[in-house]
Amino acid sequence: MAKAPKSPEVLIDKKQLGKPILHDPVIISRLFKRITNRTLKKIRPDKRRVITRPFRPANENHMTNIVNRILALDETRIKAVLKQTLKDFAHRHKDIQAVLINNYQRIAKYIRDPAALSEERKLLLGACFTMEYSIESAALFNPSIVIYPKQNNLRKGQTRVIFSFRATGEGHISSIVFRSAIIDKNNSILLESVSPFLGTPEIVLNATYDRELFKAKLEEMGQFSEVANAIYQSLPANFTPKEISQAIKSVRDSGTFTPADMADAIRHIKWLTESNYEIFFPHGQLISERVIFPMSQNESNGVEDARFVRFVDDDGSVTYYATYTAYNGREILPQLIETKDFHCFKISTLNGPMARNKGMALFPRKINGQYVMITRTDGESLYLSYSNNIHFWYEGVKIEAPENSWELVQIGNCGSPLETKKGWIMLTHGVGPMRKYCIGVTLLDLADPSKIIGRLEEPLLAPREEEREGYVPNVVYSCGSIILNGELIIPYAISDSESHVASIPVDELLEKLLKKGG
Repeated sequence: MAKAPKSPEVLIDKKQLGKPILHDPVIISRLFKRITNRTLKKIRPDKRRVITRPFRPANENHMTNIVNRILALDETRIKAVLKQTLKDFAHRHKDIQAVLINNYQRIAKYIRDPAALSEERKLLLGACFTMEYSIESAALFNPSIVIYPKQNNLRKGQTRVIFSFRATGEGHISSIVFRSAIIDKNNSILLESVSPFLGTPEIVLNATYDRELFKAKLEEMGQFSEVANAIYQSLPANFTPKEISQAIKSVRDSGTFTPADMADAIRHIKWLTESNYEIFFPHGQLISERVIFPMSQNESNGVEDARFVRFVDDDGSVTYYATYTAYNGREILPQLIETKDFHCFKISTLNGPMARNKGMALFPRKINGQYVMITRTDGESLYLSYSNNIHFWYEGVKIEAPENSWELVQIGNCGSPLETKKGWIMLTHGVGPMRKYCIGVTLLDLADPSKIIGRLEEPLLAPREEEREGYVPNVVYSCGSIILNGELIIPYAISDSESHVASIPVDELLEKLLKKGG
C-alpha cells in the first residue's frame, strides 16, 4: 500500500512572522508601511505523483510483435511476470488492475481470439501498453486560488481554499492539479495533506453541437474551406459526433476533393469537435488526487495557465470558471472550464475576435447585466470586453498599455479582478528588459472598469535573488488571488518552477493606489 499522506504544511504562520522589519531584504516593495508577507516555505513539485497513460508504439508492426510475444508465453510465465509487475506498481495506484484491463481493451482488436485469454494474460497485455507519467517532475507553478465550494469540518474563523497549479512533466506537457488549504482568521495558511495517488477522469464528448456556432468557430480559425463547407451543409442544426463522422464519410466518398484537402479539413474539424467535452472525477476522490491532463488533440502539448474564479450570478448561484490556453505544439486555442463542485468539469472553446491570444480573465460577477472579461488580443496590452454569452467575445476596448520601465515589453493580467468598495483590484504582470517578469497592480472603477482610477508605478512583486533561478529565470507570475480577512492573498510562481504565497493588507494597498500618481 502507498505511504500515508504527509502532515499538513504551514505556508504562512503569522505568529512566527512577528513584527515586520522594514529593512528586511525580502521586502516586496518599499511603497508600503508594512512588509508584504511571503511564505515561509515553497510549494514544490512532487516527482513521486504519477498517473497512468496508454503506451502506443510508433507503428502497428511493433504493437503486433509485443502482442505475439505475450501470446507465446505459457501460463506459468504469464503469472510470474504479472505478479512481479503488480508488486512493483500496485502500491502506486488505487486500482492498477482496472487500469490494465482498460488499456488491454484498447488493443484487443489485435488479438485473433480474445475470449480464449486468461484474466492474467489480459492484465499483462494491458501492462505492456501502459506507462507512468510524473505530472510534476519538471515544475509546479502559475497558481490561482478560490474559496472551496464546501466549508465543512472547520473551526470558527477558518476558510478552506483550493489552489490550482500548472504542473509540467516529461516533454514539458502541462496539466492542472489542485491542493487544498485552510486559512485561519489571522490569515495563517495551512496546506492540507496531499494524497500520494492521482487519478484521471472519465471523459465524455459533448452530446450535441450547434451547427452555426461550429461554422463560426471554423471561420474564426481561418479553416472554413470548401471541404469544411461541404461537410457543414450535410449537418443538421444540432449534430452529434456520430453525425459529423457520417457527414465526413459522405463528403469523402463523393470524390469531389483531393485526399490532401480532405485530410487538412478533417484534422481541424476533429480538433474543434474534441475541444468540447466533459470530465468526471469520482466523488470519493480527494481534491489533490484530481488532475486535468490534456484530453484532446488541441491540448496535446499542454493545458496552460488556468485562471480560476468563483463567479456569482445575479440569482446568487455560484459557478467556478477558468480560462486556459490549449496548446498542440503549433497553435493555441483559448478554452473555458466550468464546474460547480470540482468533480464535474465542462470544457468548451472561447470564441470571437476578443478571445484570441493568451491570458483571458473573467470578472467574478456580471456588470450592467453582462459578462466582463480582461483580454490581451494583441499580445502586449490589456483590453476590456463585455458579452451576453460567456462563450463569445466580439468587442472590446484597450484599457492599459505598457508604460513603466518594468513592463516595456508587454503586460498581461494575473487573474480575475477582485472587488472592493473602492474599485476592482487587478493584478498585472509586466515584462521588462531581459524578459524579467514582475507583478503590478491597477485599480479599475467599480461601475465602469474600463476606467483606471489608480495604478502603482513600481511593481508590487519582483523576483528576489533566490527566486530568479528555474526553468524560466527571472519570473514571478500569478493566475489568481483572493481577498480574505482584510488581506490580498497572492499565490505566485517563481521562475516557472515552484510556488510561493504573499499577502498584503487591502486598505494599505488601496490607500497607495488612490494617491495621485500611485
